[in-house]
Amino acid sequence: MQRLFYLIACMLVTQPGFADIYKYTDSNGVTTYTNIKPDGKQKPELIITGPKEASPSPAARERKPAAKPASPANFPKVDSQLQQQRDQKRRDILISELDQEKQALENARQLYEEAKNTPEVYKTAKGKTFRNVAKYEEKLRIIEAEIQAHERNIQLLNKELNL
Repeated sequence: MQRLFYLIACMLVTQPGFADIYKYTDSNGVTTYTNIKPDGKQKPELIITGPKEASPSPAARERKPAAKPASPANFPKVDSQLQQQRDQKRRDILISELDQEKQALENARQLYEEAKNTPEVYKTAKGKTFRNVAKYEEKLRIIEAEIQAHERNIQLLNKELNL
């Protein structure tokens, strides 16, 4: 227990804004640690003294934001025309992906409608036919997850394309 207290106390000491820590024992023999000074009935023992005023460390005060380093002289540059070509090619690829996702979404929706109208059945050895409700529901859940994935992909592609 004491090790835990000292571990916590050390952590508090290293953190900014820590307070005084007191230890006292009440009339029942229970030892209590607190950051609030107890009333006059108990005799508190001050274990850790916190700073009276928080001030940043000298290293923190002297620290300045790092300046962005300059590019080396031999660093390759891209002219604006080449960059526009690259941007257009990227946009064309994204539009192509968007069209593919829309088609995949349409196919998944058709598959869902077909699956919804086709129950899962099985036959027993005696020739009786029963519905397999669990398999039917699992099949629909898988297709629904696929639909949601395609809808999310379309949403993200539209966002990327600023549509």
